[in-house]
Amino acid sequence: MTDKLFLKKTAMQIQWYPGHMHKASKEMKKILPIVDLVIEVLDARLPFSSENPMLAELRGDKPCIKILNKCDLADPMKTAIWQEYFDQQQSVKTLSLSLEQEDRTQQILGLCRKMLPEKKKSLKDILIMIVGIPNVGKSTLINVLAGRTIAKTGNEPAITKGQQRINLRNGIQLYDTPGVLWPNVENKNSGYRLAITGAVKDTAMDYSDVAYFAAELMEREYPQELTKRYQFKQLPIDPVKTLEYIARLRGCLGSGGQTNFDKVSKLFIHEIRDRSLGRLTLETPQDMVRELTELDLIRDKKAAKKAARHSRGKQRN
Repeated sequence: MTDKLFLKKTAMQIQWYPGHMHKASKEMKKILPIVDLVIEVLDARLPFSSENPMLAELRGDKPCIKILNKCDLADPMKTAIWQEYFDQQQSVKTLSLSLEQEDRTQQILGLCRKMLPEKKKSLKDILIMIVGIPNVGKSTLINVLAGRTIAKTGNEPAITKGQQRINLRNGIQLYDTPGVLWPNVENKNSGYRLAITGAVKDTAMDYSDVAYFAAELMEREYPQELTKRYQFKQLPIDPVKTLEYIARLRGCLGSGGQTNFDKVSKLFIHEIRDRSLGRLTLETPQDMVRELTELDLIRDKKAAKKAARHSRGKQRN
């Protein structure tokens, strides 16, 4: 029964798109033409999945600094690989940091000026827009750069509800924007990764489904960390058996000693989030290329089916 419970689960499509996000997207489109530079805050644990494709399209060729935030939670070797990947893109620079490191965060302003040499002789302030999906640390960055609490922060996604303009009084002005998810996360793996890190509300996800994905990922990418944390004598290459073992170890059992999958799944996901299993990165550039290719094939199949239905409809008429 437990195998069927998990294995019947397929694509998890996140469609959590509050009204203020839609409004923010429209406002960003209006403001971007006057912005000099964009700072996009990403989660260093999932630089691809936390990069909103809509934002990339809106930004165009404007200079961009990608902040790989929460690098203290991420695998440092994989963070370096991601930085190398992003730095190959035109007009893009990256910084990996934890926003708790205020001295390093100040490097951002220096990099902004370096990327806009033509503004040195200008009397006008540099206008910077800070963007990113929910819960990546945009508001924390605003507060650090401003040297005071301006933006609300918290562990719950979607804290910032409206746009605001902040004058740093050092020749730079910031536009803070709400965290914007796109209306539908088509890539099922990105949906799972966003859920693991808490980028979407916990009420918008099925914990047992996400835990299954997370266990499978950990078995493949971080078997030593998984073995050490939960004292496996031999790690089963089976997410269901892994979660059942953790449930017995931690007392996540129901009546008759049956595994309480909801309870063990919540425990497992929260231990990934609080670094109990070490510094983890949930994806690589190679994963991104493979998954985008798979997504293109899925879109092509959907388009072909739609065209076939349309053609049959025409023939009947």
